[in-house]
Amino acid sequence: MNNSRRNFFKKGVMAGVGGLLFPQVAGAIAEKQQATTNPGIKLSDNSIILFQGDSITDCNRDRNNGNFNAIEQLGNGYVLFIASQLLDKYASKQLKIYNRGISGNKVYQLRERWEQDCLALQLDVLSILIGVNDHWHSLSGEYKGTAADYERDYRELLTYTKEKQPAIQLVICEPFVVEGGASIEKEKWFPAFNEYRAIARRLADEFNAIFVPFQAAFDEALKKAPARYWAYDGVHPDLPARQLMADVWMKVTGLK
Repeated sequence: MNNSRRNFFKKGVMAGVGGLLFPQVAGAIAEKQQATTNPGIKLSDNSIILFQGDSITDCNRDRNNGNFNAIEQLGNGYVLFIASQLLDKYASKQLKIYNRGISGNKVYQLRERWEQDCLALQLDVLSILIGVNDHWHSLSGEYKGTAADYERDYRELLTYTKEKQPAIQLVICEPFVVEGGASIEKEKWFPAFNEYRAIARRLADEFNAIFVPFQAAFDEALKKAPARYWAYDGVHPDLPARQLMADVWMKVTGLK
């Protein structure tokens, strides 16, 4: 990279980042959200926590490693950032944290593996981030599902989960994109994608789940730095975005 390009990139990023503190963004989002969510996650000794979703959750985890709290099975995304905070802050509780996200998944594909990759773990806390592929893959024609299918399948999945494990504490994360990312053609994504976000929020209310407003967090973050800083393609978070997601999740769940 030549000096002029390097300096341009550095100036563009640092000018946007000036003064950005992840906890401040997360705290502001959490403060707005707490008025409409339940009091927060309650952890007990040996609580079992599972993160489910698509590539954003998966984030290169080793799917052959099923050990809780293992770096390899947690991946290198927001789940690892959350797990490291939880395992530090709540060390005396001896938490068991799993990641079972799979790249490319849509909500109906979660159901296909739910018995083994969710219910068999006998969870205390279940956090789900799903939905971006349900829309994205429909744009290329490789998937024929609609927002209505997403809502039906998601509701059925949550209903089944609560029937099998009534005491489970649910966290529903808002599907999001970072506008300005390389893969986000605004006229194709919006306003259609907004319906998926609205569905996730509606289901969180319906199932008394904590709702994590990731889209609001990234909309706020874009005031501080451009899309390429957070997620080059607009879908898959880069390093600072993973930290931001973790901070928002921890704040909104009341665990920070």
